[in-house]
Amino acid sequence: MDISVVIPLYNEEESLPELFAWIQRVMNEHHFSYEVIFVNDGSTDRSWEVIEKLAAQHEQAKGIKFRRNYGKSPALFCGFAKAQGDVVITMDADLQDSPDEIPELYRMITEDGYDLVSGYKKKRYDPLSKTLPTKLFNATARAVSGIKNLHDFNCGLKAYRKEVIKNIEVYGEMHRYIPYLAKNAGFAKIGEKVVQHQARKYGVTKFGLNRFVNGYLDLISLWFLSKFGVQPMHIFGFLGSLMFVLGFLAVVGVGAHKLYAMYNGLPYILVTDSPYFYLALTTMILGTQLFLAGFLGEMIARNSSERNQYQIEKEL
Repeated sequence: MDISVVIPLYNEEESLPELFAWIQRVMNEHHFSYEVIFVNDGSTDRSWEVIEKLAAQHEQAKGIKFRRNYGKSPALFCGFAKAQGDVVITMDADLQDSPDEIPELYRMITEDGYDLVSGYKKKRYDPLSKTLPTKLFNATARAVSGIKNLHDFNCGLKAYRKEVIKNIEVYGEMHRYIPYLAKNAGFAKIGEKVVQHQARKYGVTKFGLNRFVNGYLDLISLWFLSKFGVQPMHIFGFLGSLMFVLGFLAVVGVGAHKLYAMYNGLPYILVTDSPYFYLALTTMILGTQLFLAGFLGEMIARNSSERNQYQIEKEL
């Protein structure tokens, strides 16, 4: 099979027939073999009934129904597990992503050799309250991930080589950082294509400002796990040792200051009356705790069943 189209959705009953007909027209024009996998993320409208009707009428239409709303990442994860196409395309169900982009995305994967191609909605039909935070979010994601050529990490329209989606795990709300997940899995050839952004035709946006807060927290988590997830001692052990040494030197400094004052007949106070002594002691205690946290993390990592899972591209 040439292409699998994975479409996560939540309350998009009006747009589904039009979207499938659009995809069907594009696929037939270019003679692609394909499947369209709708992942119904706990919709409360008639979305699943529409999907059932499409599946009964067209063998290419398939569906997955969640009992409740889990989120976009679980929907993509289940869609990826079911996908059989050599190239996997993801898009949103609200008709803001154009299926006319599919042939060029497919060509970039199959002919140009990209592992992943992300859409870039250069001209958007969104309010300023959404576009400005999006620009800041993407700038931060580029800096942290090191993927400098992507302008829109969160664009729903993406194309993947099949091997990519079978070797990454999309969980939580990590769908925003699939390019980063792919890079960490060893799929480094990541490209971008300027795509058309359509104004929403049906329904209401699912956008909320809380996604930016969650997005930054997820980005920090992903960065930390990619850097220190396998060897946590490298960060906790280093910081703990540094704090302990600084605290110890401060304690020595407080004691040396008292001895100097005593030796030269100068006024002095008890070591335990000095606030610097307690600051130094607290620093030593925190350093010890960080070191122990790193040690425990290292023990957990060493006993993990995934500690020796590596991405092997070829084997002779």
